[in-house]
Amino acid sequence: MMERKKDWVMPTALGAGILLVIGGAGFYLMRDEAPAPEAAVEAPQPAVQTPAAPPARVAETAPPPARTLPLPPLDESDPEVLGGLTELLGQDAVMRHLVPERLVRNIVVTIDNIPREKMALNQRPVQPTPGDFITTGEESAVMLAPANYARYEPFVALVSNVDAKTLVSFYRGLEPLFQEAYEDLGHPNASFTARLNEVIEHLLQTPTPRGEIALVQPSVLYKYADERLEKLSAGQKLMIRMGVNNATVIKGKLREIQAELL
Repeated sequence: MMERKKDWVMPTALGAGILLVIGGAGFYLMRDEAPAPEAAVEAPQPAVQTPAAPPARVAETAPPPARTLPLPPLDESDPEVLGGLTELLGQDAVMRHLVPERLVRNIVVTIDNIPREKMALNQRPVQPTPGDFITTGEESAVMLAPANYARYEPFVALVSNVDAKTLVSFYRGLEPLFQEAYEDLGHPNASFTARLNEVIEHLLQTPTPRGEIALVQPSVLYKYADERLEKLSAGQKLMIRMGVNNATVIKGKLREIQAELL
């Protein structure tokens, strides 16, 4: 479902880094899922500086050496995760896109929810998408406006410049923290990395719509008029909402990440 006027939450994430491709894509787009502002009540987020300059290209560097220092406790890991992401993505990108609290736990929740019907708005690891959700057409024939896709382009540009090999190496160094968070989520005997691979494959299977995307508005929120689209998971709906070109870029990066994981 999509909000009538305001695009209310969202942007994956391989560990802390793949946040910007999976966990990221989840919340970066989920703004469109929430109701109008008066109906949404969330804890205030810390102020984040938003640089005016576009995200710089992330250099393709050699993977970092194997980790030798002990990992911090899960609930004290934000400084280390943010530090690593700053090295990978640049300070501007981190300040612009990330919510710097409970990163590992929120990434894990986001990734786990992507194939489900709904996602957790109050556990987002990424800052809201700028701008309003845009529709076009007459009231009796509302369409998803192509102009809406441009709102996601800064995020997609950042994702496209991330080096998959370096990202996965970073994740591998922090993998025990993500596993711990996944077990705390209620999966004591399951592998988070296996779940991550499942979610990547799920997003890669998102259908590619042809032509305009019709919407209906049975209540406050918009829905896809095509029942086949409306029955998709939260993550696949979001991939469609960012537009075919943007989704193609995200899928390409997901394939690179998947290849490095395997």
